[in-house]
Amino acid sequence: MRSSACPLQGPRDSRSRLSLDRDYSHRSLLDKLGVKPGMRVSVLGVRDEAFIAQLERAGADVSTRRRQNTDLFVVGIEEIAAMKDLRLLEPFMLRNGGIWVVYPKGRKDLRATDVIGLGVKAGFIDNKGCAFSETHTALRFVIPKARR
Repeated sequence: MRSSACPLQGPRDSRSRLSLDRDYSHRSLLDKLGVKPGMRVSVLGVRDEAFIAQLERAGADVSTRRRQNTDLFVVGIEEIAAMKDLRLLEPFMLRNGGIWVVYPKGRKDLRATDVIGLGVKAGFIDNKGCAFSETHTALRFVIPKARR
């Protein structure tokens, strides 16, 4: 017999909470990217001064060049050929670090499947995606656990 209690109790309630836990739309961009105070973040090819200032206000140690012991790379690409250099970042990143590849939305010559394929070919695993802006999206790549 079904209970006449509040319709959001029981199993349905737990599914609703689970959905909210996975809904990142209310989170800031830096939360989505996983930026924490003190992180070494290298921003390459993203020419957005407001984004860099936002990183600095959040307490990140920000650089616009490659450097050793980087926690997080944010790499902007406008064409698929730019992905060929992705593998060159691994020696500069912490083993548990990540690379966010930021690329324009809606282009047929630069689709998510293309970006993922080249990231995997460079030796990484894609494990997260998010909207970077109204015009760009981002995919995160990490070093596979077997190589960490």
